[in-house]
Amino acid sequence: MRAISYTRFGAASDVLEAIDLPTPSPAADEVLVEMHYSGVNPSDVKARSGARPGVTAPPFPRIVPHSDGAGVITAVGHGVDDARIGQRVWIWNGQWQRPFGTAATHICLPSEQAVTLPEGVSEQTGATLGIPGLTAAQAVFGNGPVAGQSLLIQGGAGTVGLLAVQLARWGGAHVVATARGTGIEAAQNAGAHQVIDFSAPNSAEALLAANKGAFYDRIVEVEYGLNAATDAEVIAPNGTIAAYGSALDMTPHIPFGPMLFKAVTLDILLIYILPKPARDAAIAYLHDALSQGALTCPIADILALSDCHLAHDAVARGGRDGAILLDVRT
Repeated sequence: MRAISYTRFGAASDVLEAIDLPTPSPAADEVLVEMHYSGVNPSDVKARSGARPGVTAPPFPRIVPHSDGAGVITAVGHGVDDARIGQRVWIWNGQWQRPFGTAATHICLPSEQAVTLPEGVSEQTGATLGIPGLTAAQAVFGNGPVAGQSLLIQGGAGTVGLLAVQLARWGGAHVVATARGTGIEAAQNAGAHQVIDFSAPNSAEALLAANKGAFYDRIVEVEYGLNAATDAEVIAPNGTIAAYGSALDMTPHIPFGPMLFKAVTLDILLIYILPKPARDAAIAYLHDALSQGALTCPIADILALSDCHLAHDAVARGGRDGAILLDVRT
C-alpha cells in the first residue's frame, strides 16, 4: 500500500515522506478499509511537529498519521460479519495510540471504528466526522437535548464551530456565535441567530444583549483560556462550558469565584477517549442530522496524498473555512 509517514518530529516538508508498505490483513474483530479520503486535523499537525508538552520523540518507530477518513471495507477478520465487505464507512481514532493511521491507501482497525455511512452522505463528509464531527456533537449534546436552551458557540466559523452551530440550531436551541471577518457571514449561513464579532470591545455585554439579556445555558468553547472570564460572566447558573480547546493559553486563569456562585460545570472534551455510550450517542446525533439534511460539513480543500505536507501547512496556518482532506487515490 502507499502511505505517507514520518520517523521523527519536524517541519512537514522535512519529515513527511511517501513510502510503500505491505497491505495489512485484518486480525480478529478487525476490518480492512480501502481509504478514499483522509482528514487532516490540528492534532495531527501538533503530533507530527512534536508540539505536545513533554513528548520528545514519536511513540512508534514509524508513524502513518491522521485519525479521520472514509473509504470502503474490502476484507474482514474473524468475528466480523462478511456482510460488512463493500460498506462505505467513516473512521474514528484511526491513529490514536496506534502507529498507522488513515494517510494511506489502506488501514486495518477494530470493526467498531469503521462506522457505516448513512445513505446519501458523501465520503468527503465522512472524512470530517471523526474529530470535528464528534467534537461538535458532544460539545452541543453532551448533556442531552438542547431544545429551548440558549447556546453560545465561541469560534463559530471554525470547522468544529460551524458544525456545532448547525447541530445546535437543528436541536432547537437559540444559537449565538462569535466570529470575525468573513467568518461572521459563515456562522450566519450555518444557522446562528446572531453572530458577535469576538474582537470587539465589551463582548460580554454584546453577548448578553444578543440573548435578550439572558444568560446562556451552554457554551461551546474553542479557546477557553482567552474566554474564561467572559464565559463566567455570561453562563447561566448551573450551566455548562464545554471546552474542546485552549491553544492560545494552555495554562488559563480560572475565575473560580464567579463560576462557584453559579455552580458552573466546566466540561473539558477529549474526543479520543470519549466513553462508548457517549460516542454512540454523538454518532447517532450526527447521522440523524445528516440524514435530515440539517448538517453540511464544509471542505476547504482536497489535496493529493503526495501533497500531505501542504495539507499540514494549511492546517497549521489556520483561518480555514472548512476541513482539509487528502484524496489518497491520487
